[in-house]
Amino acid sequence: MAIEVRPATVFDDVCTLVGPKRPDANVCWCLSYRLRSAENRELVGPARGERVRELMVQGPLGVLAYDGEEPVGWAAVAPRADTTFARNRKIPHVDDLDVWSVWCIRVRPGHRKGGLSHDLLAGAGAVAREQGAPAIEGYPVDNRGERVDGTMAYVGTRSLLERAGFTKAADTDSVLDGFPRVLMRLPLS
Repeated sequence: MAIEVRPATVFDDVCTLVGPKRPDANVCWCLSYRLRSAENRELVGPARGERVRELMVQGPLGVLAYDGEEPVGWAAVAPRADTTFARNRKIPHVDDLDVWSVWCIRVRPGHRKGGLSHDLLAGAGAVAREQGAPAIEGYPVDNRGERVDGTMAYVGTRSLLERAGFTKAADTDSVLDGFPRVLMRLPLS
């Protein structure tokens, strides 16, 4: 069956990709870059999922990839101004464009190594374009082909974003899993 990427509008499907296996567990829920640090630290256990549910009333928090009706991939995407990247001192602003950010890409086991990350990046770009974004940015690690720990691979790699059409726009002062992060951009017009 063909993979379809669409805006993340179904809470249970978002939960499948970014929620916990146990309702009381503390997992990111892809909120770390969406909320101010103080709020992010204060939210624990089920409160994190409830915050995601509240945010989803305002609109999709990203895109989901579906294999039939099964959610198999996730990419968080939002206007940079609505994320902590708007205030991040380690990741620069290269200009005053109202760009969107994509910062988390997840693919469920059993669906990896098939190009699904590219579908998710294209879907994130389509959502941003539909909302009038002139460009979309990502902040992947520049791992130069070295293995990235699976728990830190969510930001993507420079080569992944390059294959998706992004180009390097700037170096950053951010480091993740020992690798420098770079600012990559894809024009949408």
